[in-house]
Amino acid sequence: MNREEAAKKIEYLKDELNQYNYEYHVLDNPTVPDHIYDEKLHELIGLEEQFPDLLTEDSPSQRVGGEPLDKFVKVDHEVPMLSLGNAFGEDDLRDFDRRIREQVNNYRYVCELKIDGLAISLTYENGKFVRGATRGDGKTGEDITNNLKTIKSIPLKIKEEETIEVRGEAYMPKRSFLALNEAREQEGLEVFANPRNAAAGSLRQLDPKIAAKRNLSMFVYSVGKWEAGSIGSHSERLEYLNKLGFKTNPETRTFEDIEDVIKYTEEWTLKRSELDYEIDGIVIKVDSIDQQEELGFTAKSPRWAIAYKFPAEEAVTKLHDIELSVGRTGAITPTAILEPVQVAGTTISRASLHNEDLIIEKDIRIGDTVVIKKAGDIIPEVVRVVEDERTGDEKVFRMPENCPVCGSKIEKVDDEVAYRCLNPNCEAQLKEGLIHFVSRNAMNIDGLGEKVIEQLFDNDLIHTIADLYKLNRDDLLELERMGEKSVSNLLTAIEASKENSLERLLFGLGIRYVGSKAADTLASQFKSMDQLIDASAEDLEEVPEIGSKMAESIATYFDKPQVQELINELRNLGLNMEYLGGTVDVSTDSIFYEKTVVLTGKLEQLTRGEVKERIEALGGNVTGSVSKKTDLLIAGEDAGSKLDKAKKLDVEVWNEQQLMDALDA
Repeated sequence: MNREEAAKKIEYLKDELNQYNYEYHVLDNPTVPDHIYDEKLHELIGLEEQFPDLLTEDSPSQRVGGEPLDKFVKVDHEVPMLSLGNAFGEDDLRDFDRRIREQVNNYRYVCELKIDGLAISLTYENGKFVRGATRGDGKTGEDITNNLKTIKSIPLKIKEEETIEVRGEAYMPKRSFLALNEAREQEGLEVFANPRNAAAGSLRQLDPKIAAKRNLSMFVYSVGKWEAGSIGSHSERLEYLNKLGFKTNPETRTFEDIEDVIKYTEEWTLKRSELDYEIDGIVIKVDSIDQQEELGFTAKSPRWAIAYKFPAEEAVTKLHDIELSVGRTGAITPTAILEPVQVAGTTISRASLHNEDLIIEKDIRIGDTVVIKKAGDIIPEVVRVVEDERTGDEKVFRMPENCPVCGSKIEKVDDEVAYRCLNPNCEAQLKEGLIHFVSRNAMNIDGLGEKVIEQLFDNDLIHTIADLYKLNRDDLLELERMGEKSVSNLLTAIEASKENSLERLLFGLGIRYVGSKAADTLASQFKSMDQLIDASAEDLEEVPEIGSKMAESIATYFDKPQVQELINELRNLGLNMEYLGGTVDVSTDSIFYEKTVVLTGKLEQLTRGEVKERIEALGGNVTGSVSKKTDLLIAGEDAGSKLDKAKKLDVEVWNEQQLMDALDA
């Protein structure tokens, strides 16, 4: 492929990937499977590596995160990002409406959900994203462009060659927040208090690769500087921004009467927990841009807008005890046992305390009167202690020296904040591991919920993953609430799970740091369990999105004799060990069949991505580094250290023409 052909292909792929991003992250209506998107992105990256002068800032390949920064640069906002006045009840809203009515006639309101995130500004020049900044103090913010590029709902190129500044709220969806905190707890790291703090912390990382892993999103809600703008109402501007490719909130509504606005606030006060993101109120704006200009501003905020704040989701109750639980990785988590209390429409009797350091920092004692908070679907937490209520009978909490389940010694590892039980045969860890293995995102065995797993475990029917596949009808029928039909369905579901693709098994094994996305990446890269087990930490680190910490964890896991025994036992029990996504029948006569191949240097006739696809279609496995397990090195022009290493290890080396001859054979 020559440069001209590559340029056309790159532009085509960029447009295609941008459209897929828009459909998935803005319209919430994906039109292609993830692996198709990944394949096209991989092809684009390969072309950009081959023709680096064709790489542009608006390429979807730039979302993975650039090089770390030393510090953030200050940015002045040409149009200040002002804060809004607050309303805390119906009377405040009616007062706001009275002030509007005294100055303008025939007005209407736009009501938008107030996203609990981080206010940001995005600047586009001739349709291309050139700068993103935090609000800061409203006049000066910080340039966080590289971090914002990792948010897939932010277009790197909009659908018109507009020069425009837009504003919105970057946020972390609830599911991303819960997954992030769960991972941090398992790793022994400090957890984030709420999604807003998590989003802000992610966007203020000097290393954009961290932000790229946090799965943030953004809603655009206004325009800053826009000299060419001629649209006369805020609601119509939002519609135009959506057509440009920005994600705007679908729950925005317009009303002509303040009483309807009040009903809208009441509706969302009750419904907000149903959303997949946090909101802390409703923003009400006069719709007409001319009327906004007529109403003007105070020194701090616009007169034509106000933020209605939801009632606090906090309550005061008694902390009776602190209970310890052991997770599947051995992490020991303290939980507050509370006097039941109503918060946000639900009865709360337990709240997360995360780790001992947090308990010490907040000076939480057994017997304290505490303030708890619950925001939507987020796990309730203890916010603070009401020290004035102390009687002197409260007890200071101390982490025990031994595991509360198995009695083994517990300790902190590698400066983690969490204590861990290091006994791999701890009953709690085994149970939690089994519950994880059968879960929806892992092996997805219908009928094996947490209670059934505990029942099987307590009756000595299962202790390891392999035991699940040895269950028999007679033993199951002896259990409570297990009839003929439920047993038959359960055994059928267990048998069906043997056919799952490799990525589900990898995730189910519970390898530390390996989530469902990483499991899918590993399975699609190595194709089989055997090739993954044979991969070194160096090989693993060459895989996109697999960092050094995860690579080391995977290599260490598969080096354990007991893990290798488990894999062999599962194989003998009939579990699939191959990646089924996009697999094709390959001839065992292919010269590449079951060969490990490494590419290096510049290739002229095909991109690296195209070579990789063709070799893998012929049964080969393309990895990123040379080792003793490498069977073949393809060396293009300007091959460097990989070629030198291959010669030292006596690895067979081909030039590009030998490669083409073999592919065309």
